[in-house]
Amino acid sequence: DHEAIFTEYAASDAWVATHFAEFLLVLMAFAGLLVLCGALRRQTPYLALLAAGTIIATSAIWAVLQAVDGITLKQTVDAWVAASGTDKATRFADAETVRWTEWGLQSYFRILLGLAFVLVGAAAVVSRLLPSWLGVLLTVGGLLSLAIGFSVGYTGLEGGFQDAAGIAFQLVVLAFIVGLLVVSRRTEVPDARVA
Repeated sequence: DHEAIFTEYAASDAWVATHFAEFLLVLMAFAGLLVLCGALRRQTPYLALLAAGTIIATSAIWAVLQAVDGITLKQTVDAWVAASGTDKATRFADAETVRWTEWGLQSYFRILLGLAFVLVGAAAVVSRLLPSWLGVLLTVGGLLSLAIGFSVGYTGLEGGFQDAAGIAFQLVVLAFIVGLLVVSRRTEVPDARVA
């Protein structure tokens, strides 16, 4: 129901600020994955490099997605709410076009994110720098993201499958993050002064 969704978006005073925050926080997470790729590169040079390139491409599409969803869509729904007469229908059509563009970007973002996770997960398993189960977790998260991306491409952002897969994806990513933190805490870093 685009009319209800657009009305809700137009009423939000925090819409743009929230999307700026999401934009920065997700880029910070991608930076962490790039650091992990750097660590994996010694043992899996090509796989880690390919994963890093995919993370960079994912970051770029994330930036465009946030610009469309966080600013362009907000401006179009605000214009629709403020319009009157015959202009209102035109403004609504504009907002729907922006919304569908957001779906397309979201689909490609999810697919690229999934590919990046699969590549980093595979590099982690092959390198043995991390426990294999962490690489497997990231690979599972990547496959879930790929499935969500294809679903968005065909059905938009609504769907029971996306809801279930989205929850599973979030749990897998959370387990990966916690696992990585635990593993990094348990790993002793040799003191260079002792040698």
